[in-house]
Amino acid sequence: MTDSETRAAAPELISDTAYVAIQNLIVTGRLRPGSMISENELREELNCGRTPIREALQRLKLEGFVEIHPRRGALVTTINLRQQLELLEVRRPLEDIMVRLAARRATPDQRERMRLLANELEAAVDRDDRDKYFGINRATHEIEAEATKNAMLIKTISQVHTMSRRFWYSFITASDSFADAAGLHCKVLRAISDGDGDEAAQNAHLLLDYLERVTKDAIERALD
Repeated sequence: MTDSETRAAAPELISDTAYVAIQNLIVTGRLRPGSMISENELREELNCGRTPIREALQRLKLEGFVEIHPRRGALVTTINLRQQLELLEVRRPLEDIMVRLAARRATPDQRERMRLLANELEAAVDRDDRDKYFGINRATHEIEAEATKNAMLIKTISQVHTMSRRFWYSFITASDSFADAAGLHCKVLRAISDGDGDEAAQNAHLLLDYLERVTKDAIERALD
């Protein structure tokens, strides 16, 4: 890579890092719904300039994590519970296609990685390590999508997972439900690693049923 290419790539890498960091702050509740984001505080915490922060916030706006208010800054949005049901409707057919393609197309290295992730998920549950679980869960989504070798599917389902991440952290990872979710994820991972698309799809269907029940319960509690 030439010096000019390096200079061009560096801002993008910094912006990507800022995007992931700010998203994690919102997902885990360190930046609370309804709060205004201080660009200056983020610059100090993330040790980067104003431009990467603003580029990251624009990406988060498109994903519904923040609202941008001119002259006021960025406001962290509240979780839209009904939107989660809509996302699950979109996710169901995508998940079925994803796990079937992954079971067929995953490389030997990816299959081994899936087995390791399943073991790590179970270990995180045994230790009640919810932050570890949440990180492994994200890695699970990524490797299942990557194994499909379908760029459009990877992009689409990644967007769905991203828009649901804050909900799942609040209503699954931070609740007693995370062990049940982990168990279903493990079954999907192991079925894909074994090349059994039907078994993977069946367990993915059960996982989506479970997530739908959690979402509807959250909506009912919010209405009480």
